Amino acid sequence: MKHLPLFFDLAGRRVVVVGEGAKAQGRADLARSAGAEVSWLIPAEARAEDFHGASAAFIATGDLESDTTAQRLAKQAGVPVNVADRPALCDFILPAIVDRDEVVVAISTGGTSPTLATILRGRIEAALPQQLGALARLAATFRSQVNALIVDPGRRRAFFRRLVEGPAGRLAMQGDEAGARRAVLSDLDATRGRQVSQGIAHIVGAGPGDPDLLTLRAAQLLQEADAILHDDLVPPEVLARARRDAEFVSVGKRKGRPSWAQADIDAELVRRVAAGQTVVRLKAGDPFVFGRGGEEVDALRAAGLAYTVVPGITAALGCAASAGIPLTHRRIASAVTFVSGHSATGARQPAWAALAAEGHTLAIYMGASEAVSVRDRLLDAGSDPNLPVAIVENGTRPDQRVSTGRLSDLARLAALHSQRGDAGPSLIVVGDVAAYAAAAEPSQFAQVS
Repeated sequence: MKHLPLFFDLAGRRVVVVGEGAKAQGRADLARSAGAEVSWLIPAEARAEDFHGASAAFIATGDLESDTTAQRLAKQAGVPVNVADRPALCDFILPAIVDRDEVVVAISTGGTSPTLATILRGRIEAALPQQLGALARLAATFRSQVNALIVDPGRRRAFFRRLVEGPAGRLAMQGDEAGARRAVLSDLDATRGRQVSQGIAHIVGAGPGDPDLLTLRAAQLLQEADAILHDDLVPPEVLARARRDAEFVSVGKRKGRPSWAQADIDAELVRRVAAGQTVVRLKAGDPFVFGRGGEEVDALRAAGLAYTVVPGITAALGCAASAGIPLTHRRIASAVTFVSGHSATGARQPAWAALAAEGHTLAIYMGASEAVSVRDRLLDAGSDPNLPVAIVENGTRPDQRVSTGRLSDLARLAALHSQRGDAGPSLIVVGDVAAYAAAAEPSQFAQVS
């Protein structure tokens, strides 16, 4: 982040504007809209003492020499400066603004592309209703009362979410302020009689790694959660989409490293939900595809606790798409099977003879460390040693790596990935479709656009 976004109270404060023309006028109008008292200066007559006591200075003379002189005088007076179209001379920059009364959205590109900021402003303006300010005023009216009544932060957030998204919010947006107030008061009365906090767990798929591949529901729940219990494989870029004041707990399980046992994760999930928290159990990929989400649902059901399941883009789909591999293809592959490279002790093992069938694609999870075993089992089951294979490491992420070859060479290919100390999660694709990765351009391996 190049610039720290701040909202500065200018009501009753003096702001200096140097220059003439539309850009200077626009800055003066903007300052006045925030309640500032504007002092105009003619560039040739400006002195350092003219800036003393000002909260900010806007300079827009259109002439580099005049802009530089005025900027220097303002700096001498210790006043922060914005110079139109000259980012190098600025202490602060002006964002593109969407104004909905109490709700203000500022968009900045750090001065690199005002056109992009303007385009984004237009899209946001189209998405935000004009009456949004009325909704903010409604929430402000009841803020002290709600804070006094509801001590638990999680329950308080849930109340304000109901206010914003429920009947009260809809009435406020329609201009019915009296009806909106009645709806809030009714909810407050109901809340007074509710003594026990009700928590909930959301078992959420984080997708294969690219934060832009989160589902809309997953992104929404990350903003609602009191606590996020996340896998070790969930990247920081995905966690950054969560509420900043949420509690983050890494409960990852990585082979060969100290980690949480599944029973401990289940117990922690139950404990937090029973205590009234809104918990997101964030899993790489999809929670019901080799994610052990079913076991966590079993634990929550047994405890009589509320839960939801939010699917995610599983690794096979995300990694294959990112590497240009169609998992099925009309001419060469009519079936696809997801297989775990290593299974729990006593678990049912895959029927390798059936998996080795022609026209069948295998997507093998957690298989890099078991590449020798996977190769040998498929060869023993009758697979062609020349069958194409691909290994996709860190699929969909900027550091994605793809290796291609033949089934007989799978162990060597896997070693190229696993021997690196910073190796990430890998997916193995076995089948004729894996050859499509070799035909893709290297740039297509970098990330999903």
